[in-house]
Amino acid sequence: MLNWLLVFVPLSIALEYLAPAHYLLVFISAALAILPLAGWLGRATEQLAAHLGESVGGLLNATFGNATELIIGIAALQAGLYDVVKASIAGSIIGNILLVMGCAMLMGGLKHHEQHFNEIGARSQSTLLTLAAIALVLPAAYKASTVTKVESGSHYLSLSIAVVLLVVYALFLFYSLVTHKQQFSSEEVESHEEGAAPWSVGKALLVLGVSTVLVAWVSEILIGAIEPSTHALGLNNIFVGVFVVAILGNAAEHASAISAAMKNRMDLSLSIAIGSSVQVALFVAPTLLLASLLVGPAAMDLAFPPGLVLSVLLAVLITGEVADDGRSDWFKGVQLLAVYLALGLAYLFFAGGPAA
Repeated sequence: MLNWLLVFVPLSIALEYLAPAHYLLVFISAALAILPLAGWLGRATEQLAAHLGESVGGLLNATFGNATELIIGIAALQAGLYDVVKASIAGSIIGNILLVMGCAMLMGGLKHHEQHFNEIGARSQSTLLTLAAIALVLPAAYKASTVTKVESGSHYLSLSIAVVLLVVYALFLFYSLVTHKQQFSSEEVESHEEGAAPWSVGKALLVLGVSTVLVAWVSEILIGAIEPSTHALGLNNIFVGVFVVAILGNAAEHASAISAAMKNRMDLSLSIAIGSSVQVALFVAPTLLLASLLVGPAAMDLAFPPGLVLSVLLAVLITGEVADDGRSDWFKGVQLLAVYLALGLAYLFFAGGPAA
């Protein structure tokens, strides 16, 4: 249905080179171009999930979807925009488990009275998010309580925690895909539309790869235009990072998770939404920290502002409550979206309101 928007892909590339000073026009064009690309990425992931299983399909979607986060983050690191990087990391975690999962539960619940998912797998990923939230609290607490040698100590602590998070994420992949994969399995639900032939693995991988490359390209164009565009609208970097950049970066997850939920494939939907937040917290964030040692003007740390840490903690808290019983309906989606809206209003009026 959104394939006609693919015209904005070449248009965005042309505007980037022919009219780079028209930031708002480039931003709008790139944002519209990401939507159909995210749809194709999601469709390819669903086809792969049909062949490889929900857990692997969700992991693939989270990985390819978060390629956008990495590219946006590295571009911002090169520009020295560390506040945008930290805000986009926190915003991605919050957006995936509140906005993406909330929309998926709402739309899936409107089509199906009640939906069920593997609570063991969902609970395991929620526990990992709690671990990630703790990892964000420690550097922030250290930086707030230390009087001397704050910068060097914070960087060493952040680097050590980043290594721990990467090791834990690698062990979780081994746990969920090898040693205890039966705990993350689900009943297969027919996902293909009537009369539609399933794709081969090769075709799905090809579409997935091409979509990812184009999403990455358009996202790089987007990051160059997003800051001047949003500042022209009177918004500052924190609000832009937490909500604008994060929402656009999560376009692929939005399309895939909602589509899967409407087809009554809640295990795949939650694997995408929660799994993407886990991957951002345990893989993308520490990877960007390590990348800052190579591409940034200075090393980044994991000492997030208190407001961002509190937002992540609150989002993780309600996610654990929602994922605990293995069932979902439209009202659970409303509750998640209400928390996201409340956080958005708080950042709009306090942390990320109009620039002075």
